[in-house]
Amino acid sequence: MTSLFLIGNIASGKSTAARYFACRGARCIDLDRFAKDLYVPGSDIVNELVQEFGAEILDAFGGVDAHQLASRAFESPSATKRLNDIVHPVLKACLAQVLMPVPCASMAMESRLTVVEASVPEAVRDLFPLVDEVLAICAPYEIRRQRAIARGMDPDDFARRASRQPSDAAIAAMATSVIDNSYRDVHEFVDALDDWLMQRGLSGSLGCSEVAHD
Repeated sequence: MTSLFLIGNIASGKSTAARYFACRGARCIDLDRFAKDLYVPGSDIVNELVQEFGAEILDAFGGVDAHQLASRAFESPSATKRLNDIVHPVLKACLAQVLMPVPCASMAMESRLTVVEASVPEAVRDLFPLVDEVLAICAPYEIRRQRAIARGMDPDDFARRASRQPSDAAIAAMATSVIDNSYRDVHEFVDALDDWLMQRGLSGSLGCSEVAHD
C-alpha cells in the first residue's frame, strides 16, 4: 500500500485531486473532518476544550459546535496555539494508528493508495515520515484567486485566507513531489494526476467521469 499527504493552498486544486484519487479507488482522509470526529461528547479532549474556551462551544448534545469553537480559538494566535496544543497530540496519535500498516489477511482487500488531505500541513509535518510521499498541488496566486471567485468566494475573503497560508514555494519545499496545476482545463489536471499514478504503478480503471476544479 502507498500512502501520501496531499497538500496545497486554497483553490490550488488539492481537493479536486483528493476527489479524483478517491474515485480511482483510493482511501481518502480529510484531516479537518478526521479532527472533528474526535470531538466525542464527554471525552477528555472535549472536556479540555471546554475548560480552555468555555461551555459556550458545546452544542445541545454535548458535542463541539465548530463555529463557536472557531470564533474563540482563532481570535488570536495565542488562542489558536492553545487549541492546537489540546487537539494535535490526540489527532496525531489517532492518525498514526490509521497510517501504520497492520499485517493481516484483510490487507489484500484494502486500497492500494491512502491519501491524507491536510489543509494546514505545517501542523502535521512530524507525521510526514509515516507516509511514502508528500504531494503538493500548486498554482499561481492569480489563477487561484480567479478560481475561488468563480466558485462564489468573496475576493476579500480569499485575500485574507490566502495571506495566512504559506507561499507556494514553502508548500513545494515540504513535498517530495509537486504537480503544477496552472491548467484552465480540469481534464489537463486529471491527465497530470494520471501521470503521477502511472509513474508509481497505481493506475487503473476510472471510477468516475466528471471532476470539477475546487
